[in-house]
Amino acid sequence: MDFEFQEESTPPQHSNFVNVLAWIFIILGGFATFMSILQNIMIQTMFPKEQMDQAIQQAEKTDQIPAFANYMFNHFDLFFLFFLVVSATSLIAAIALLKRKNWARITFIVLMALGICWNVGGLVLQFTMFGSMPEMASKGAPPEFERMMLIMKIASVIMVVAISSLFGWVIKKLTSAPIKAEFV
Repeated sequence: MDFEFQEESTPPQHSNFVNVLAWIFIILGGFATFMSILQNIMIQTMFPKEQMDQAIQQAEKTDQIPAFANYMFNHFDLFFLFFLVVSATSLIAAIALLKRKNWARITFIVLMALGICWNVGGLVLQFTMFGSMPEMASKGAPPEFERMMLIMKIASVIMVVAISSLFGWVIKKLTSAPIKAEFV
């Protein structure tokens, strides 16, 4: 009697990196999606578009509002909708990442790259918006104001470098050959 031994196909090893990343973003994405839903409901119910438009028009007449701030005030409902879409996308992609779907890996790479761009763009925007702060300081703000502004700028740069480095590292790991091999 001949017995043939067939090798059982072993399932591919799943890295802890992908599991941990997926679970972190399932938690964060779930919380962010829930909060974004609540924020969008609040904006639609508590801030009627007509009243916001009137308030913005009055502010434009009396104050000189920077162009970006004016754009944000005119479209802040879209800003919160954007965050809802991004947080829901990250939640869905995190669940699919746990299931080792390749589209989720690519989506995460894109989200991390957009996160880097968002952080760097926010830093640039912050420096341009804070550019008008010295004018305010010369109009009667305490002398500690300049020191506080400098500390805030340094902290912002450190945070952007740290978060962008972390996102870059995640991109590098998700594009590595061993991690790519786990996905179908």
